[in-house]
Amino acid sequence: AVTRYMLQKLFGPDVAQVTSDGSILFIDLPANMVGSFLMGWFGVVFKADITRVSEFLAIGLSTGYLGSLTTFSGWNQKMLDLSADGQWLYAVLGFLFGLFLSAYSIILGVETAKGFRWLLRRRASSSEEKKQSCLKANTYKRNIMSMIIMLTLLMAFLIVSATELVKEFDKGTSKAQLWLGCLVAAPGVWIRWFLARLNGRGLGKNGQYLRWVPFGTLIANVAAASVMAALATLKKSVDTPTCNTVASGVQFGLLGCLSTVSTFMAEFNAMRESDYPWRAYAYAFFTIAVSFAMGTIIYSAPVG
Repeated sequence: AVTRYMLQKLFGPDVAQVTSDGSILFIDLPANMVGSFLMGWFGVVFKADITRVSEFLAIGLSTGYLGSLTTFSGWNQKMLDLSADGQWLYAVLGFLFGLFLSAYSIILGVETAKGFRWLLRRRASSSEEKKQSCLKANTYKRNIMSMIIMLTLLMAFLIVSATELVKEFDKGTSKAQLWLGCLVAAPGVWIRWFLARLNGRGLGKNGQYLRWVPFGTLIANVAAASVMAALATLKKSVDTPTCNTVASGVQFGLLGCLSTVSTFMAEFNAMRESDYPWRAYAYAFFTIAVSFAMGTIIYSAPVG
């Protein structure tokens, strides 16, 4: 979440002036591209190698860090805002542009990671291979140590976030939204990780229908996008500094981490390279269409 915030600021109107809220180059596009590129490295090509060292570390990097670095709900929300302002063409182009750049970011990541792996294998000596083999044991002790380190880092960061939030909350700044978002980000990841067990199960009594659809990721993205649209409507209706800070913090942290583009693109790329490439485009279109339709319906609902 912090990396996503930094990329927003770096490429946003205040620094590089590449992205903005009112264009098809939406504010979260760089984070989605960087996350998708890194997913090609650590979530596809080198995932098996990382898993041999620690399964927790592999899940933490792919589902945790890269899944939270990217955000589908934020992307969908920016396109909803454009459509609400009457800029329907920009909204459509924003979806197409975002999908194209994120898809090719993961392709570039996969190809460069394969090239790097080839260089490593070419230069590796037999002695180095023996040393590496010692690191491939996915032992119980190593997993427990990884969990302890990650939990310690999480608790330390939560303390820092809470301390900074107390300082910034009354000011209603973007930093207040950031630190509140950091406090509620982890549950979003955990919910998405829990939903991931629905991927590959299919529908029907024995799961014989649509087994190829990753329903866990689909539910996470659509649900996060819908709740984010509801909170955006709430902010416009209430329009107070406290409401804006709390709602924006939940949008950025909890919902931004509940939804994901990097995993979405990894699934899209896997389907595209399968024997049924049409599934990739059907999956992407359905996710985007349903999320956008739900957001539009929520925007259209009267608020008393």
